[in-house]
Amino acid sequence: MPSFLPNRGPGRLIVVEGIDGSGKSTQLALMSQWLRLRGYAVAFSEWNSSPLVRETTRRGKKKEMFTPTSFSLIHATDFADRMERYILPLLKAGAVVCADRYAYTAFARDVVRGVDRGWVRNLYRFAPKPDLAFYFKVPLEVALGRILGGRNALKYYEAGMDLDLSRNIEESFRIFQGRILTEYESMIEEMGFQVIDATKSIESQQKEMRRIVLREFGRTRPPGVLGVELNATRLHA
Repeated sequence: MPSFLPNRGPGRLIVVEGIDGSGKSTQLALMSQWLRLRGYAVAFSEWNSSPLVRETTRRGKKKEMFTPTSFSLIHATDFADRMERYILPLLKAGAVVCADRYAYTAFARDVVRGVDRGWVRNLYRFAPKPDLAFYFKVPLEVALGRILGGRNALKYYEAGMDLDLSRNIEESFRIFQGRILTEYESMIEEMGFQVIDATKSIESQQKEMRRIVLREFGRTRPPGVLGVELNATRLHA
């Protein structure tokens, strides 16, 4: 287990992980809406979204200039900025922070790109341990079909083209995402992932997520957030 710090705030941290095309973002959006309807103050955080490095990341990707180490470092910088300016203050205020990808994404992707496993994990040792980490397990071909069905083409880094795995972008995607899938699978027990079968219907997956949240968090009254006491609506399935 990496040396994550304990979450000492009254808020809760829920994260979702999985390969591209696993459907985790859809499920997190539904979970966020469900929590809000039950009186929780909910915030959302997305991987690679900090304004501090957004333009640098965009330019680097466009010019295809990132090395595995520089890619790892810029994502860690993005993560640290969001953690300091956004996630930690919200947890301290008592909000539920729903994160679309967390440090586990780096643990999988960066290692597949050839970065040392221990070095990557050490980069994120400042992060608080999530209260719940969902892993959406999906076969590679299902994920690829979802991605290609939703847009015209795969992206260069998404497909691992920087690693010279194959000249064919779809084949490169299969190899790259397949290796990431292997890394995620190796982390399930170590990281305590809550595994969701991402081949099931959207409704079935969401029902399972809510059941786990109720089991882990209980049907307790939401905390006060930012000095304002929220209503006493309780969680129920």
